[in-house]
Amino acid sequence: MLRYTETQIVFQEVPDEITLAINITGCPIRCTGCHSKHLWENTGEILDFESVEKLIASKPGITCLAFMGGDADPKSVSELSRHVKSKYGLKTCWYSGQNTPQAEKYASSFDFLKTGPYDEKYGPLDSKTTNQRFYRISYNPFTESTELNDITYKFQNDKISN
Repeated sequence: MLRYTETQIVFQEVPDEITLAINITGCPIRCTGCHSKHLWENTGEILDFESVEKLIASKPGITCLAFMGGDADPKSVSELSRHVKSKYGLKTCWYSGQNTPQAEKYASSFDFLKTGPYDEKYGPLDSKTTNQRFYRISYNPFTESTELNDITYKFQNDKISN
């Protein structure tokens, strides 16, 4: 069962989107240097279809919903994302601490995916040396496959377009 502690409207976590970020608790990754250690414990309100719908209703004008964490139960995060996309037509994003191959199996449920644990020696997404990746997800109907387009560059200071 997913739980969350807080939500916030954010403008930098998903490029070009007005995003409602939901901080999910119970993080099993526990990165060294984590800035959100309070999310390691499984505390807070239950995050399910009903609570997500209430959160969306309370934040008119959002274009995206970001699940910040949820690595302990990626299947539930994926189900919530599919529900949000089909019922509200919002874009969705998953900030996962898993490496890309592990998180990629859930990618088709999202429009955006951030992968990789935070590693102090490589820095966050805005560092040129980051080990984390941020993808725009697209579905190719011809190959019936999900494609991950790396847009990590959008977080870095001297942005270079792809």
